[in-house]
Amino acid sequence: MPLFGTDGVRGLANGTLTADLALSLAQATAVVLGQGRTADARRAAGKRLTAVVARDPRVSGEFLVAAVSAGLASSGVDVLDAGVLPTPALAYLIGDHDADFGVMVSASHNPAPDNGIKIFARGGVKLPDVVEARIEAAMSGEKLQPTGAGVGRIARFSDAEDRYVLHLLQSLPHRLEGLHVVLDCAHGAASGVSPQTFSDAGARVTVIGADPDGLNINDGVGSTHLDQLAAAVIAHGANLGIAHDGDADRCLAVDAAGQVIDGDQIMAILAVSLKERGELVDDTLVATVMSNLGLHRAMAAQGIHVEQTAVGDRYVLERMNEGGFALGGEQSGHVIMSRFATTGDGLLTGLHLMSEMARTGRTLAELASVMTVYPQVLVNVKGVDRSMVATDETVQDAVARASAALGLSGRVLLRPSGTEPLVRVMVEAADADTANAHAEAIADVVRERLSLPA
Repeated sequence: MPLFGTDGVRGLANGTLTADLALSLAQATAVVLGQGRTADARRAAGKRLTAVVARDPRVSGEFLVAAVSAGLASSGVDVLDAGVLPTPALAYLIGDHDADFGVMVSASHNPAPDNGIKIFARGGVKLPDVVEARIEAAMSGEKLQPTGAGVGRIARFSDAEDRYVLHLLQSLPHRLEGLHVVLDCAHGAASGVSPQTFSDAGARVTVIGADPDGLNINDGVGSTHLDQLAAAVIAHGANLGIAHDGDADRCLAVDAAGQVIDGDQIMAILAVSLKERGELVDDTLVATVMSNLGLHRAMAAQGIHVEQTAVGDRYVLERMNEGGFALGGEQSGHVIMSRFATTGDGLLTGLHLMSEMARTGRTLAELASVMTVYPQVLVNVKGVDRSMVATDETVQDAVARASAALGLSGRVLLRPSGTEPLVRVMVEAADADTANAHAEAIADVVRERLSLPA
């Protein structure tokens, strides 16, 4: 099984993800990302390569950052340790500091025992699959082993947070005075920087989930647990709530009545705003195949084209870069605004969402009404041969029958898992009962036709 998953290397900290693995991965990264004309020019000028590292507050991040930093410095790379910061902050700082690459230690929305390592190339961009494969191969090859003055130095990136906050504030088209927001920081990487930034932008801020102890990250709070945020918004009479995940590259919201506003709805609001201001390149939004049918309908009504990609913010970003598009993202709250960020940024997204409220004087519920959310049912069918989904005629006939029955009022999507014997059946329809009936019927056919031997 490949070491890299859909978002870096992830696993149980000190179980599958050990200090030895982190050190070896860092050394291999130095070998692979230390190649090329820019790196050669730095060395010719007598300069060492530079990497920025950061982490979320989970306890295992301390020893894993130490191992990553040791692996980089032992390979002749100078390390700037930015401490606890969101993933998008690290991505921004790589470009802002003109560093050669960066490493984020975080398992995002996973529970505290897990951790992960995400690697960003020059400019703060995620690595393509081919480069990740080269790094994995280099882990078993020769390492860089300079001695004496050739080894790297490790220093604190003292103004990292200030640079990031200033960048976010400078991106805003409208300040946030008059708005009261409840921020749920998931006891994660945004716990310090997010309340500060929203307050500096002019909002009145109430904070929950911002007391990280290294073990409580994502524990009943954050973007995967919105009940507490909804209750807090209602209790405090706030205009809205914003939830981050553990490394703050996601943003989900709730309106003043506690209703969830997901990533699709946020993208719809931002896309309309950007189009009105003439900033939505080619009037195009990039979204994944899992985005709600309601998003497509709403954007069509606004004269906005939706480009579809595979699931994963990296694929959204690839398409955005290919077309030079300004906005893209996922239903889960990964929203990419390419003018200001190279990856999903939960703080940036939340700030611009509130900026649109302040600019228009409309409530979040009013802005979100641009899109009708179609009921979406997802059934995971386990223990099946995922490779046969596209070729089994009986399965495809079942999909075709459901699609014909739904017509323009719904859609069907089958997604084989890339890592396990599982097929995801997703159905959208005008009502939940219809969606559920079609999803279960297709799932039954998938089980009957594709189940693996016990």
